[in-house]
Amino acid sequence: MYKGIIEEIKSYSTAESAQRHASFFKTGKGEYSEGDLFLGVNSPTLRKIAKKYFKTASYDDLQKMLENPYHEIRVCAVLILVLKFKHCRGEKEKKEVFDFYMKNIRYVNNWDLVDISAPHIVGPVAFDDDGVLFELAKSGRLWEERVSVVATLYFIKQGRFDVTLSLGEYFLTHRHDLMHKAVGWMLREVGKKDEKVLCDFLDKHINQMPRTMLRYAIERFPEEKRKSYLLR
Repeated sequence: MYKGIIEEIKSYSTAESAQRHASFFKTGKGEYSEGDLFLGVNSPTLRKIAKKYFKTASYDDLQKMLENPYHEIRVCAVLILVLKFKHCRGEKEKKEVFDFYMKNIRYVNNWDLVDISAPHIVGPVAFDDDGVLFELAKSGRLWEERVSVVATLYFIKQGRFDVTLSLGEYFLTHRHDLMHKAVGWMLREVGKKDEKVLCDFLDKHINQMPRTMLRYAIERFPEEKRKSYLLR
């Protein structure tokens, strides 16, 4: 099965697209994706392939895919895991997917891999035991830190904001722009549900917030209100 999936993914690869993807994902020296390899296969195609194979792909297949040096093959593996989780029959199967994901979290090593998986696999499990998110937050590893924050999108959709706000406070002084974007995005999602909760957070922390985090958080505000926060 593994070879068939790989061959199908690679059949959509072009050198031009691979170069474009490598540039978009910042693979240059010292950049966040330094050394990552790209085939140039787009997300809709990878989703289509994942949907085709998620019922038959084994954990052994997925292990090999996650260990593959090509970015899109890892993306497809993560998409398959998300589909497996979605179609689980009971908590035992969900925990199996979650445990496999966590065991291999070092391969969830870019923002897109995090964003397509964390709210759908980590979020639902952590909802009943949020300690795992704070462990990830304290890992000191960028992508695990991002998983901790983005996973709370599941919490927000259930109307629960406490973990998002706690992690938002924790990451106020984080060094990396990709975490500023992630926290700002989650704060914006909180604001969609309850604008007062977002405003209270902003009013309390605006002097500490990185500019990017603030911009993402207030993106949906009316222009006048948005400008007033930026000027502060």
